[in-house]
Amino acid sequence: MDRAELILDIFATRARSNEARMQVELAQLEYLLPRLTRMWTHLEKTRGGIGLRGPGETQLETDRRLIGHRIRVLKERLADVQRSRAIQRQSRRLLFRAALVGYTNAGKSSLLRALSHAPEVFVEDRLFATLDPLTREVALSDQQKMVVTDTVGFIRKLPHHLVASFRATLEEVLEADVLLHVIDASHPFWEEQRDVVEEVLADLGAHEKDVVYVFNKVDLLTPEEREGLAARCRNLFPAHVMVSAVGGDAGVLALRELLLERARRHSPLVELKLDHGNGRLLAELHRQGEVAAVRHEDDATYVTARLDAAALARATRLGGVVVHT
Repeated sequence: MDRAELILDIFATRARSNEARMQVELAQLEYLLPRLTRMWTHLEKTRGGIGLRGPGETQLETDRRLIGHRIRVLKERLADVQRSRAIQRQSRRLLFRAALVGYTNAGKSSLLRALSHAPEVFVEDRLFATLDPLTREVALSDQQKMVVTDTVGFIRKLPHHLVASFRATLEEVLEADVLLHVIDASHPFWEEQRDVVEEVLADLGAHEKDVVYVFNKVDLLTPEEREGLAARCRNLFPAHVMVSAVGGDAGVLALRELLLERARRHSPLVELKLDHGNGRLLAELHRQGEVAAVRHEDDATYVTARLDAAALARATRLGGVVVHT
């Protein structure tokens, strides 16, 4: 068993949902298909008569045909899953979106649980504990909400079949407004792990995304190590936070504040003029944006709110007039 087979085997034992099982099976079959000849060399000594095929060649062709058919079936089913996820993302398009990315076992799921206060988020200290994207809503303030999605962890020299089969789930990365790159600060080779993640993101076409570096597990560092890491991060990473996802320290609060600032930048303040009787639009503004002020004048009602481009377009269709931005 080589390294790629070992990684695929680990993925197979971690798969819990039907989608994850299909993705892992597809990766295993695509890895196996070009290696079938080597697996059947023990039958090559038995040859058929003149003009006939030996049993080894016959078995090889049968296996190739069966595996090829199974690969086509899995790709069709995963395409259906991809379309379903696209519909789900469409329903969340109005909310600010973040995706957790990082090396495997960096603590992404723990951070999602800490941000969303969702105890049902599966967390375990092992490689590839998460194979399915998991999305939870996070309240940043009384009126500002966002969605955060956990993704599968990366690893050095990840088999390309695995990257291809998980492309449907990693599309969450491409759709996100900001990436939270979670780094295990206690790992002695965290810099190499960071480079691996950035290489995979570049392969996915997400290298130009807005990135916030989240240094997790700082509770495992000594005070001297923590101070040295903080000094280095100030020089290397303009947007970074040091947290302990399981410790509930102030770092999680600082991350919330940073995300709130990013969300507000994504949804700038605008002032809208609407008729007094347009209660539908007023309710829509409260639901889709962050209303900062409401002023009633003789001629109309003026509402100052934070709205993204999609929410602003919907508000103008419902009768709102932009006074100024």
